[in-house]
Amino acid sequence: MEPTVLANDAISIKLQSYGISRRDFLQYCTALAACMALPGAMSPRLAAALEQVVKPVVIWLSFQSCGGCTEAFIHSTSPTLEQLILESIALNYHEYLQAAAGLHAEQAKLATLDVYAGRYILVVAGSIPMANSGFSTIAGVASKDILLRLASKAAHIIAVGSCAVTGGLPRAQPNPTGAVDISQIIPDKTIIKIPGCSPIPTVIVGVLAYLIAFSEPPELDSLGRPKSFFSQSIHDRCYRRPFYDRGLFAEDFADAGAKQGWCLYKLGCKGPITYNACATVKWYSGTSFPIESGYPCMGCSEPEFWDNGGLYQAVSVPIGDIANTARYALGLGAVAGTAHWVTNAIN
Repeated sequence: MEPTVLANDAISIKLQSYGISRRDFLQYCTALAACMALPGAMSPRLAAALEQVVKPVVIWLSFQSCGGCTEAFIHSTSPTLEQLILESIALNYHEYLQAAAGLHAEQAKLATLDVYAGRYILVVAGSIPMANSGFSTIAGVASKDILLRLASKAAHIIAVGSCAVTGGLPRAQPNPTGAVDISQIIPDKTIIKIPGCSPIPTVIVGVLAYLIAFSEPPELDSLGRPKSFFSQSIHDRCYRRPFYDRGLFAEDFADAGAKQGWCLYKLGCKGPITYNACATVKWYSGTSFPIESGYPCMGCSEPEFWDNGGLYQAVSVPIGDIANTARYALGLGAVAGTAHWVTNAIN
């Protein structure tokens, strides 16, 4: 089953074929610009770029993972999953979302590898087992071999979720499968890393939109994460920050402080050392995020988060010393910085 070549299939033409007007297309671009933290005035430039772009082909591989990264992808709202895979990308292979199965699915993957060599986007979720290749195989082929083959001809590689980015839960001690992140397997290629357990849907779609529009990776921090989404700590943008500054902390999940929304620092919140967009982008169409729901940040977008202290153990950042949080975060592999990569790329 060979995928259709999309040589003349610009996104704008495809949208028109679905009966979508230019006005609707511009509204669509405004939503994409918003999810990438672009000012509204930039949406016409994004639209102009997208109108000239051929629908990119995407292959999504899942290895040692729970499926949560796909679940996050499914819950994208700006655009929706349906808009994304029907109008913006050609999702030629995804074990959970494709119509084909078995032999036909594998044939589609291999055909894509040949027809679109050097042009497709490879998205990888899950870690790679090194202790025994049999721990994770697809169609009898070991995960490591599949990754090496698909990565060798990919135009861009995106690691989605903490398992692919840092090894995640499978790599936690005692790590019986010998799990490693994908950069250990393909160290010679640029990998756009979107950590999180699971990652924020808006971040996944935002990175894909950037690659669609500009055919190059966004500006990345020293850990390979897009600066636009990973340049500020959750603590910096947390709505509970005023309570921290006033020294008001919940001591127990059921005490009066917790009921009044006080800071969750003493209950193990990793917000001061975690860099992600949870506090601003939030989840489920901007409805909420863990801290807003009364649960401390686990630090899931940072390296070694499963082994880096207990989930409910307070981080070793002295109260009142959050001005120096970056010093502590650097020790755990987090890097702060300003984030204007999308605007700079368009200009």
